[in-house]
Amino acid sequence: MRASRLLSILTTLQARGRVTAGELADECEVSLRTIYRDIDALSAAGIPVYSERGSEGGYRLLDGYRTQLNGLSAKEAEALFMIGFSGLAADLGLGSVMMAAQNKLLSAVPAALRPGAEQMRARFHLDAPAWFAEPEQPSHLPLVASAVWDQHPIRIRYRSWKSERERVVEPLGLVLKGGAWYLVGQIDGDARTYRISRILELTVLNHSFERPAGFDLESYWGAGTRRLEADLHPNRARVRLSPWAVRMLGVLASPYVRATMQFEGDADDEGWRLAAIHVGSVPQACVELLRFGVEAEVLDPPELRAKMAELAAGLSDIYAPQPTPLARPVL
Repeated sequence: MRASRLLSILTTLQARGRVTAGELADECEVSLRTIYRDIDALSAAGIPVYSERGSEGGYRLLDGYRTQLNGLSAKEAEALFMIGFSGLAADLGLGSVMMAAQNKLLSAVPAALRPGAEQMRARFHLDAPAWFAEPEQPSHLPLVASAVWDQHPIRIRYRSWKSERERVVEPLGLVLKGGAWYLVGQIDGDARTYRISRILELTVLNHSFERPAGFDLESYWGAGTRRLEADLHPNRARVRLSPWAVRMLGVLASPYVRATMQFEGDADDEGWRLAAIHVGSVPQACVELLRFGVEAEVLDPPELRAKMAELAAGLSDIYAPQPTPLARPVL
């Protein structure tokens, strides 16, 4: 266990440069005292680890020091090749670069570990889009990816749901969600999200911009996703659910709806349960709840129950058996 932790500390220092003892303790999930002992052990083993004091201080390796990949375990070597998803790299304009990097990495991996790494690449495949959906391949994606990497602002003509507008955006990162690519960029210090397939025109500007200190793409996206879910489901409804509907809610409902659903009391003799769930507008809630057919009954609010009854009556009229026309007498 300690050998694995020492290797993790070494590779972290090599990858990130200066790192504080507190950051290492958090990542390794150990105490500061343990980190101090581990740093002493690395130094005793001949690893050139130096400490720097002050508010900008921390631990770092001697400039130019590099360790080799022969400390990888078999599982670590295999896991490295799961990042080489060729389709995504090609979308970003990095297909040939990714292949070259994989070949170099494979040559650096110890010979005994290469078969496992090759098996990982041959036996796992990422298919990002949802079922029955085609992946987006926006033509401007490679240019956007390049601008993100080089920190160049972009001028775009963007089509939103309401209108088309031109704006200058400082690109901070890319996110692939359900087969669609999104750009996270800032305008006047305010981070916003753009669907890349809706970019109609794009020009990469020559000057650079300063990336905001402390911006974390994963945290921004997670917070934005949760906020969007809450905005789309601002209302509450009381529903009566059959055992089948309770199970299907776990499949069909969004993570936010599942996480905030509250059951009232125990199931009745037939297994039906009362629950309070978050829903959107009345039309949106009807679309979501009609999927359950007669396995779900809306109790409140009254306007949602009335709209469900209206739609159910309309469906009944559409699908009611039509009377057989009377045969015309033959003259």
